[in-house]
Amino acid sequence: MMNILVTGGAGYKGTKLTEKLLERGYKVTVFDNFMYGYESLLHIGTHKNLTVIKGDIRNGVPNIQTFDAIFHLAGISGFPACAANPHSAHLINVDATRKLLETLSKEQILINASTTSFYGKSGSSCTEDTMVDPVSTYGMTKYEAEKIIQERENAISLRFATVFGISPKMRMDLMVNDFVYKAMKEGVLVLFDSFAKRTFIHIDDAVACYLFTLDHYSQMKGQVFNAGGEHLNYTKLEIAQAIKNKIEFTIIDSEMKDKDLRHFLVSFSKIRNLGFIPAKTIEDGIDEMIKVYSFYEYFSHYRII
Repeated sequence: MMNILVTGGAGYKGTKLTEKLLERGYKVTVFDNFMYGYESLLHIGTHKNLTVIKGDIRNGVPNIQTFDAIFHLAGISGFPACAANPHSAHLINVDATRKLLETLSKEQILINASTTSFYGKSGSSCTEDTMVDPVSTYGMTKYEAEKIIQERENAISLRFATVFGISPKMRMDLMVNDFVYKAMKEGVLVLFDSFAKRTFIHIDDAVACYLFTLDHYSQMKGQVFNAGGEHLNYTKLEIAQAIKNKIEFTIIDSEMKDKDLRHFLVSFSKIRNLGFIPAKTIEDGIDEMIKVYSFYEYFSHYRII
């Protein structure tokens, strides 16, 4: 039985990845600081093959040598969180990643959660060989972490498209998730730099990509892969219009500029040639969110009922 560690395993992608690894019969350890609470893992918390360790990735992972494979998802994710905590973003995304690698043996498998965000605002089609242009603390720290990881032969970095969809640990700052929520709850969506094109991937396909990478590790090790599909390249306005096809709301195309402008196309031919193609569409994700957002609200202890 494979023994697997998921750092950040209680997070948005980590929770769903952990579920799928357990379904495969693996022994799984989640390492997380649980800064957003414990609820995301309660539904699998009693699973016989699940071990949960509460800890800070900056202090290292206990007994790291006992794991056959490590999925490294721990980090401060996204433009707003990194912009608000730039020092912590560097300590966690970069320095802690370096410390993690120093504790691994040559034989241990490492699969890293990277991002397409550091392609910046080139406006052109980007392959894994394209010169990067990070426009945010998030992009810069993730690229620094990727460079550290790729110094190791037995490692893979997956540059994920912007993820969307429902998870036990929801992230509402992700573009599609945020757009649908605002359209439903506020009846209006303000777009900044609506021409900006990015690439997207449903959370279930992101998890499938992690599993695909584990299954094809011998073919992929030592390399970087864009993770997604060209059919999911959209402008902000196209995303808004796809939502408007489902529900009625007002789109305001603002002349104000986006502080986190990302504008690029992405080529996924490298991973597609190995057989990975995302199955779910933007419309699939919008339909799911419309159903869930019909009852889901941001939770706050201070909310008056």
